[in-house]
Amino acid sequence: MKESKGVLLIVEPLMIPVGVFSAGSEGYSYLAECKLVSFPIGIYKVLRNVSDQIHLITLANNELKSLTSKFMTTFSQLRELRLEGNFLHRLPNEVSGLQHLKAIDLSRNQFRDFPEQLTTLLMLETINLEENEIVDVPMEKLATMPALHTVNLRFNPLSAEVRVIAPPLIKFDLLMSPEGARAPPP
Repeated sequence: MKESKGVLLIVEPLMIPVGVFSAGSEGYSYLAECKLVSFPIGIYKVLRNVSDQIHLITLANNELKSLTSKFMTTFSQLRELRLEGNFLHRLPNEVSGLQHLKAIDLSRNQFRDFPEQLTTLLMLETINLEENEIVDVPMEKLATMPALHTVNLRFNPLSAEVRVIAPPLIKFDLLMSPEGARAPPP
């Protein structure tokens, strides 16, 4: 299939084209690689009647520095949120309202602090924070998350305390790089 740049949002069970889509190896790139610096305000208006049916949003490889509380409250039924490859350094507190979220990908961003709001999401199974600048991780809070299967913290400068204390506390897979390891160049 020939690739064309643009946007396609998947709204289960509906597909709502917003411009032209980009075909990728997995099907489509949803608002990915569009050089977005913020979530387009017009999309809120276009999707206001079906926002509760949107279960997946991918904003990967853009230039996002932040997400608004409106984004989190509008798309409250999300199951998966893919935000990898942006310039994010924090999440709005309203992310704790995404009570159906099962997976979040925040890899290759600029997080220095672990986004602790994620520890309130009881359905969350997968957290990907690979290639950020995180040193400390709230292991006690993560250990109480009932559905959590995997936390990817590879290529973060994790403290020695996290590396030593974490394994006995956790029931989930904690992915870490060897101390001092650097991510391969892009």
